[in-house]
Amino acid sequence: MSCRMIRPAIVADSGPLISLAIIEQLDLLRQLYQRVLVPPAVWHEVTVKGLGMPGAQAVAQLSWLEIRKPEPQVRQPLSILVDPGEAEAIALAQTITDSIVLLDDSQARRVAERFHIPRIGTLGILRKAKKHGLIIAIRPYIEYLRANNIYMANNLVEAVLQDVGE
Repeated sequence: MSCRMIRPAIVADSGPLISLAIIEQLDLLRQLYQRVLVPPAVWHEVTVKGLGMPGAQAVAQLSWLEIRKPEPQVRQPLSILVDPGEAEAIALAQTITDSIVLLDDSQARRVAERFHIPRIGTLGILRKAKKHGLIIAIRPYIEYLRANNIYMANNLVEAVLQDVGE
């Protein structure tokens, strides 16, 4: 199934990867983007430090995930503002043409915004997937994520559901 991709590459942070793994929808990333990149810090956070945790095995088995190291001089100024995974993800997105960064953390999203880096979150991926006909409904996924202690702001959830007519 091919759909028009808005951006060729997406750089993922650990939170959204874990959320998408919990709802078994990691494949949406591959269906929506030509390339799915993760920096080493994110890979380590999810698959090594997170071993045995939700998403660790699912993410470790993705053959289409590209692990790419960001430039240290780009990452450095970011690492004082956000955690290592977020810093590497934002830095990588900064250096890859036409990429978007996948972040759920509000502080990290503000930092990306300050650096004029396009960003999307887990809800944005689900919204886009529904608009492309890749999933039927978003609400069941949101309820499942919340049941698994994944925080999502109510106003954001309501806005997304309203936007997709749920």
